[in-house]
Amino acid sequence: MPSSQEVSAWRPRVAGVVEVFHAHFTEHAYPMHVHDVWTLLIVDDGAVRYDLGRRERGTPRDTVSLLPPQVPHNGSPATAHGFRKRVLYLDAPLLDETLIGPAVDDPDITDPLLRRRVGQLHAALALRGDELEAESRLALVGERLRGHLRPGERAGPRAGVREPRGGVAHSLRELLDERVLDGVTLGEAARQVHAHPTHLVRAFSSAFGIAPHQYLMARRVERARRLLLDGMPPAQVATAVGFYDQAHLNRHFKRVVGIPPGRYAGRGTAPPRHGA
Repeated sequence: MPSSQEVSAWRPRVAGVVEVFHAHFTEHAYPMHVHDVWTLLIVDDGAVRYDLGRRERGTPRDTVSLLPPQVPHNGSPATAHGFRKRVLYLDAPLLDETLIGPAVDDPDITDPLLRRRVGQLHAALALRGDELEAESRLALVGERLRGHLRPGERAGPRAGVREPRGGVAHSLRELLDERVLDGVTLGEAARQVHAHPTHLVRAFSSAFGIAPHQYLMARRVERARRLLLDGMPPAQVATAVGFYDQAHLNRHFKRVVGIPPGRYAGRGTAPPRHGA
């Protein structure tokens, strides 16, 4: 089989994510090397064989691998057709350095929910304008990783406990209502309402049945509907209500309303009257 490699890499505008790296290798083998950040790896096709902590490891498709900073490791295809992987390089403060030892001992995690959340995080990071969604998903991924490496740790509210009215969930909703146009990062919101980011995401979702990023986008879509019915072109509506661009508006508008904003605007006239 001829050698093949496909690589894409970018730095998203999301605090805590240093780099996103997607690759398909058929023959490339990484030599022993280190990173100064955490490496969160999922393999979508094939498998990777690697050495970490003087032990041979492997990454079947249903696992999530977390390689700690400053610990040497390598990597090579474990199947004849190579491997396709998605990697997040996460800033060291996201995961405490006391977790390095547990990660060396058990870097490969079998957890379907964690894997699904990592995939959702990758999808959010690939979209401009959805940084709050990516930040929220990153907070939940970090919480679950800490739960595996330090069993019993949980940053969110206890299951079944409803937050009193006026708590951090309601404070966040007020903040989102004030910042529909400009938006807010999860870190800034956490500082303003004095709550851990993961707790904030969980408390809001529990209180209102919707994630913070979904609430913000729904508020923007609602404003967009009014402007479209007033005759404003979709491209102008997008920037007027806080979306990154028209493609960003189209994506969320269709998700909420069921049709693109252009078609919605075309229905802005009153239906014909039938009889008296």
